Amino acid sequence: MKLHHLVRAPKIKLDKNPLLLLLHGYGSNEEDLFSFAAELPDHYYVVAARAPYDLQYGSYAWYAINFDADENKFSDHEQAKTSRDLIVHFIDELTANYAIDADNVTLIGFSQGTILSYAVALSYPEKIKRVVALSGYLNLDIVTENYQNNDFSHLNMFISHGTVDQVIPVAWARKAPVLLNKLGVENVYKEYPIGHGVAPQNFYDFKNWLNQG
Repeated sequence: MKLHHLVRAPKIKLDKNPLLLLLHGYGSNEEDLFSFAAELPDHYYVVAARAPYDLQYGSYAWYAINFDADENKFSDHEQAKTSRDLIVHFIDELTANYAIDADNVTLIGFSQGTILSYAVALSYPEKIKRVVALSGYLNLDIVTENYQNNDFSHLNMFISHGTVDQVIPVAWARKAPVLLNKLGVENVYKEYPIGHGVAPQNFYDFKNWLNQG
């Protein structure tokens, strides 16, 4: 398979089970989000993918983040697009190898994993039913051309951010629902009084949201 990953099989077996694909943040690995797999709904396959770029010492990235001489931060968009398409192929591999319902795929991203989740969902909405976008932002530079012509009628997103996030400013996160509303993508947006992380209330809220879907 294209990406190293961990799997929690569903506790409740159906003919085809829905999938939760967990995409970690920059400098982390597949074990990070997988640590709460046991808390996620029982009827899902839960798969945590490892990003393809090795930063050493158990740290991985979906794309490089570089600094210039003035300490301006910029992202490697070509690497990001490669990762975007890798994730799409990986979803195809998962549905081919496990009893997964290809029409019921949810991405749960954190930080850089959220940026990729947005890019995958807006580029290939036929592959994704829902996105849980934690502590990230929407980067249109890594979405496919003419993405706005896609059919988003089946797509739904839960977006959350910490109001005192020092890594990704909350102002960046607030732009996502504005654009999604213009595209006609259903979304829920919530903020929590925390930094760059997932508060217990945040986890509880998105789990409830998943259960309603």
